[in-house]
Amino acid sequence: MSDLRELYQEIILDHNRKPRNFGDLPGCNRTAKGHNPLCGDMVTIYLTIENGVVREVKFDGKGCAISVASASIMTGLITGKLETEIRELFDSFHAFVTNPGGQELGDGLEELTALGGVRDYPMRVKCATLAWHSVIAALDGGNDTVATE
Repeated sequence: MSDLRELYQEIILDHNRKPRNFGDLPGCNRTAKGHNPLCGDMVTIYLTIENGVVREVKFDGKGCAISVASASIMTGLITGKLETEIRELFDSFHAFVTNPGGQELGDGLEELTALGGVRDYPMRVKCATLAWHSVIAALDGGNDTVATE
């Protein structure tokens, strides 16, 4: 089990050190900001959506390793997905990190599974889900900043 824990830790650290899809996205047609006032994590999600499909996604901001890794992993997973698929993925991920012993994530979501350890630390759940709440706000077209409080 410690080997699995170490693997998950390395996935999080790798995404934190080299976040994928980091930066702004000129010409995007949806955006949303997120803020976790408890720890100071801040994220902005940029989406280019065409015909209900996310064609391109980027994020910008600053935060802890869990927050940055979650945003990085999320951007890779939602590119090319329908809005409805992203909402389903959000629901699955949120249930995964908030329900101890809850449902497991499906195939193709191994990197996201690395964030499952936050279940044991409720304050860290907010770090892991900040980008996800923000992407839902972007899909909804909201201009308000999403807060975890």
